[in-house]
Amino acid sequence: MSITNNTFEFLKDLKNNNNREWFHANKKRYDHVKATFEETIKELIVSIGEFENMTGVQVKDCNYRIARDVRFSLNKDPYKTWLSASFSEGGRKSGKMDYYLHIQEGESFLGGGMYSPTPQQLAKLRQEIDYNAKELKDIIFNPDFVKVFGEAEGEAVKSAPKGYSKDHPEIDLLRKKQIFYWHKFTKEEVCSPDFVKNVTEVCRTLKPYLDFLNYVFFENQEPEIDL
Repeated sequence: MSITNNTFEFLKDLKNNNNREWFHANKKRYDHVKATFEETIKELIVSIGEFENMTGVQVKDCNYRIARDVRFSLNKDPYKTWLSASFSEGGRKSGKMDYYLHIQEGESFLGGGMYSPTPQQLAKLRQEIDYNAKELKDIIFNPDFVKVFGEAEGEAVKSAPKGYSKDHPEIDLLRKKQIFYWHKFTKEEVCSPDFVKNVTEVCRTLKPYLDFLNYVFFENQEPEIDL
């Protein structure tokens, strides 16, 4: 069961009628959209599982709720106007860098990378870049990677980050606070029977970068010393 234009029509109508009364009156439409997206998630769990450990991961571990948490937001619209899911070992709550799928009118994409790092994670990445930037550069400047993702998105500090010289040979990478990549899909590509296959291949291309980040953030730990 592939995603169809019905999904985009529902999301467009929801954007123009973002209130609980309209949503409940169109609940059957949403249930169909949700079922279609969950089937896509199920297929992606299997296909991504060919190169990632997705053992035990279920649809509910990947899918995000359409209801918004408005408690701390100035925007009080009750619903998101997109569908989204994240794929990684242990599911979206594992804390690991994952493959993020976003379905929205004019803004569908598969993305991943360092988007909202903790100060500790950012410090670890900068330390790794300072020590050996070649491994990261070999990944993100690989022609096959660039062909799919282009240049990284994200914010950067204006000058050198604390502890690093502005003349550092890798200052462009060290300045970055975010290094996030995305590959956009047209509506026609999302509705294509090959969508799951195409998303999977984009994930496969992104994998070396996510593996690098997950190693730096979670596996490259300083050994504990008993005093």
